[in-house]
Amino acid sequence: MEKSAIRSRWMLLVVSIVFAGVAAGGVLGSWAARNGYPLFTTGLLSPTLASNMAQPGQAPRLPDSFAPVIQPDLPGVVSISTTTVIKRSGSPFNDPFFQQFFGQQPQGVPQKEYGLGSGVIVQSDGIILTNNHVVHGADDIRVTLHDQRSFKAKVLGTDLRTDLAVLKIDATGLTALPLGASTNLRVGDIVFAIGNPFNVGETVTMGIISAKGRANVSIEGPNSIQDFIQTDAAINPGNSGGALIDTKGQVIGINTAIVSGGREGGSIGIGFAIPIDLAKSVMEQIIAHGKVIRGQLGVFIQAVSPEIAQQFGLTKAEGALVASVQPDSAAAKAGIKQGDIILKFNGQPVANNNELLLKVSQTPPGTVVHLDVFRGGKTLPITATLEEASAAGTGPGSSQGAGQGSAREALKVQTLTADIANQLGLPPRTTGVVVTSIDPTSPAADALQRGVVIQEVNHRKVANITEYDQAVQAAGTKPVLLLVNMRGQTGYVVISPSGQ
Repeated sequence: MEKSAIRSRWMLLVVSIVFAGVAAGGVLGSWAARNGYPLFTTGLLSPTLASNMAQPGQAPRLPDSFAPVIQPDLPGVVSISTTTVIKRSGSPFNDPFFQQFFGQQPQGVPQKEYGLGSGVIVQSDGIILTNNHVVHGADDIRVTLHDQRSFKAKVLGTDLRTDLAVLKIDATGLTALPLGASTNLRVGDIVFAIGNPFNVGETVTMGIISAKGRANVSIEGPNSIQDFIQTDAAINPGNSGGALIDTKGQVIGINTAIVSGGREGGSIGIGFAIPIDLAKSVMEQIIAHGKVIRGQLGVFIQAVSPEIAQQFGLTKAEGALVASVQPDSAAAKAGIKQGDIILKFNGQPVANNNELLLKVSQTPPGTVVHLDVFRGGKTLPITATLEEASAAGTGPGSSQGAGQGSAREALKVQTLTADIANQLGLPPRTTGVVVTSIDPTSPAADALQRGVVIQEVNHRKVANITEYDQAVQAAGTKPVLLLVNMRGQTGYVVISPSGQ
């Protein structure tokens, strides 16, 4: 009887808890509904959603089709064909062998070259975003829509540094694709590339975001600004300028470049797209001003490798190393010096030289910026007012002088004279020692080359062989930091003794 009473009390407690849970669930569901939060209710899952939910130890299932996402976007991607008239210096048919069949051919006969690419409709009145390299130098540009209508296109403006161009066609009521945001993209997100590869027709490929913030991609344009999204969605010749979309159907990138393989230069799963946040900013300025107006600091910068960080006394490789400062630039006026390492831009850490390049280029000229600069073992605050960059983009640029070699003894140098400086294209007052030979079997050959002028050794200026030898000898068996000058462009290189 006592056990029965205990069981009854436990049953009453369980029932009370169940009813309390149901009541709480009703209150929570009501609150969630009022505040716009989605709530899954047990027993009310749709069969499709329930089947796609991951079971313990299983991966979630993908939808059977992405057609509902992709099909609405297809009319918003166009094919772009270009014709460029060029003059050849000669004709292959002027070879005596061909002349017996074709006769003497005139010199400098105009010939046509044809190009192919893709584009994204961003406004229904005919505004199209594409790559600059798709339309650069073209005499005739034609845009073919999804419904096969064809229009002659006008270039509203281009930007060499981001490889973007904005076109206009005389059409209305077009399908403009929604532009998403690239800031919060994650490696592993599913994406789709839409374009016209190899002129086979409109094509969609699927992949994921393989990496973010890619730089050092070989594309045209001086001081190119690079912050590429890398994807394994197949991108091939003809895809340039097309759309990279997410699973919401929003454009998150403009397909631009590939690492190709094989004779035909096809996809090997490494493609690059310009993030839409960057592309949108460039596009809006071109539409408003016909060009891109961006800030300029006036420095050439390079990456801070672990070896360079150690030579400058930094605890880790971070920031952007100032390889040179342009005279009368915003940086020069603010007191920035060669050898400074910029660690912060407006309070935000600078991870590397490419990140500083992006931050400066996206800041309007005339803006007062606050920099944290590492110099001589101390961090100094510096305030600078950005100037307007030239159309070609003169800075901040990236110096290519950074590197690491070994075997100091593999270098032979001589004092730089005015005559040698003139032969190297340097001002006659340039001082230093010029590298005359390098042991080709030494790793130092990967960092330096003949004709490079060494101007500093471990922050000590060297004007002749004697000063160079003294500075190198003082370094002993430790790596040395060299400031080198190649055709007027300076940069830092770390050289290690043999065996290190």
